[in-house]
Amino acid sequence: MLIYVILLVVTQKECKVFFAKNMNFQEIFSQPLADTKELSPIVLAFVGDGVHTLYVRDRVVKNSNLLVNSCHKLSSKHCNAKAQAGKLDVIKDILTEEEQDIVRRARNAKVNNIAKNADLETYKKATSFEALVGYLYLKGDYKRLKQILDM
Repeated sequence: MLIYVILLVVTQKECKVFFAKNMNFQEIFSQPLADTKELSPIVLAFVGDGVHTLYVRDRVVKNSNLLVNSCHKLSSKHCNAKAQAGKLDVIKDILTEEEQDIVRRARNAKVNNIAKNADLETYKKATSFEALVGYLYLKGDYKRLKQILDM
């Protein structure tokens, strides 16, 4: 079966779209990024937010037979600043030095906005959690990523 994929490649100067065929879904998402540590912690959080949301939605859909609105409400309980900050508190004692560095960089990153339902400290913790998730995902450390998301 032929699978056609549109690849979006974004650099600091330009955005290119490539049309590739004969790639499967796993090949697309299993390419670790070599210089993950060089990315801005806010960019890591951007990716981590998407990864975490997909993870939560996947679990909700696979473990229940709910209508979409109910799925959204259930997912929203886990995909918000307060819940993510709480998740960081749970995992902070098992983080490696490398992971602690990512969390620290994200916590100290300059932010121009905060979540509408969170104070600055909660928002920074949530951003740190998302950055860690993004870092592990882009690094390709899926075993560790799953371990942290499952806690």
